[in-house]
Amino acid sequence: MKNCIDHLGIIVRNLERILPLYTDILGLEVTRTEIVEGEKVKVALLPAGGMRIELIEPQSADSPAGRYLERHGEGLHHICLRVPDIHETCKRCREAGIRLLNEEPKDGAEGRKYVFLDPKQTGRVLIELCQIP
Repeated sequence: MKNCIDHLGIIVRNLERILPLYTDILGLEVTRTEIVEGEKVKVALLPAGGMRIELIEPQSADSPAGRYLERHGEGLHHICLRVPDIHETCKRCREAGIRLLNEEPKDGAEGRKYVFLDPKQTGRVLIELCQIP
């Protein structure tokens, strides 16, 4: 499997308020909504072509997503690339001097393993790497 875009993460203040835009107006379907306890967020997953849109609602103001929302407001939060071997990709990042925001992959939505790269080293783009189970 080659690396590909898995999803675009969009941070929102209120999922219920924004979902009609994506479902009723834009015609996308929510296939899953879940709480990711480790990140203190609620996510709604909406397939869009060969990838998905992940709407992210912080569940706590003191979570990383909550702090991000307060500093930057709603909008594009991150781009996620799916990789076949997250541990190998993390190793290559470390060897290249790219800092990982979480040193070891964490468990995310749908059981995916994920890690974020430091945006200070990626052209100010928050990049998430994920591996599907």
